[in-house]
Amino acid sequence: MLSFVLRRLLQGVLVLAGVALTVFFLFTVLPGDPVALLAGQRSDLATRAAIAADLGLDQPVPVQLVGYLNDVSPLGLHPRDSAGVAKYGGVALLPLGEKAVVLKVPYLRRSFQSNKDVLRILLDHFTGTLWLALAAMLLAAVLGIAFGILAALKPHSWLDRALITTSVLGISVPSFVAGILIAMTFGFYWSHWTGLNLTGQLYETDPFTGRHLVLRNLLLPAFALGIRPLAVITQLTRSSMLDVLSQDYIRTARAKGLSGYRVVMGHALKNALNPVITAVSGWLASLMAGAFFIEYIFNWKGLGTVTLRAVENLDFPVVMGATIFIAFLFVVVNIVVDVLYAVLDPRVKLS
Repeated sequence: MLSFVLRRLLQGVLVLAGVALTVFFLFTVLPGDPVALLAGQRSDLATRAAIAADLGLDQPVPVQLVGYLNDVSPLGLHPRDSAGVAKYGGVALLPLGEKAVVLKVPYLRRSFQSNKDVLRILLDHFTGTLWLALAAMLLAAVLGIAFGILAALKPHSWLDRALITTSVLGISVPSFVAGILIAMTFGFYWSHWTGLNLTGQLYETDPFTGRHLVLRNLLLPAFALGIRPLAVITQLTRSSMLDVLSQDYIRTARAKGLSGYRVVMGHALKNALNPVITAVSGWLASLMAGAFFIEYIFNWKGLGTVTLRAVENLDFPVVMGATIFIAFLFVVVNIVVDVLYAVLDPRVKLS
């Protein structure tokens, strides 16, 4: 197990290095001048040159690349007087003349717009995306498993056909299209019946009562984001339950006179949930990455909203940092899913 995790971590480091290289070259060649955007239209050449020098944008592209990889790497080579200071928050491991190898939190640079630390911006908005993804996953898992069980217990019935047809539609419709339809229908046209808003945040501040939790604002974006995994989990649960219900030990349990509820919930379901649990775990990172347009549609404060606004404002460090951050989440979640699958199913060998 330990060797498997270490090997996957090494592979994850290589993946993140590839992502860092890709985003650097992608945003280096993109049109647009962030220096002019920061300096303003009435700035002189000296001001623009000073801003470019401060951001390192006056250097050749290879020098910029080395500097960027040095900053985003957990191990970097920095001047000894900067090791352990607030800029990097690291510890000097190996002095090398005037510089030192520093173990630090990856430094994702500072925002062009706000001059705030990019990692701090992402962490401040990550909570909203995490809660949205967890709510969507919980909704998809509960409803998907329930619908899958119902379809498996009544195969080829009208209920089974209706659930399968609906799940196929759920897979086929893009999430941003579903988000727009759900927002307009339940948050605008029918809002006087549903009591739901077109936009809103998880926490709202009232001038009299202060900051309070508003869970109803989470319902529409979570439902819009969870439609696709809901459809997948429904079909996966149905297929797994049909396979388990045809096994000999299920027929034996029924022959012993056990009630249908005990047969389904006590014997069949727990053996049918292995692939479902794996799918649920694997979908979590995908939902956090796929929440971008849903957050934008519902004006939800999360990684998607801050990243799309950074794209509009040519705030390249925020966009690059968000891409690396999401890639890191994918790497971690995939490792956890592989280990979880091996723990749940002893037949799976980690190699």
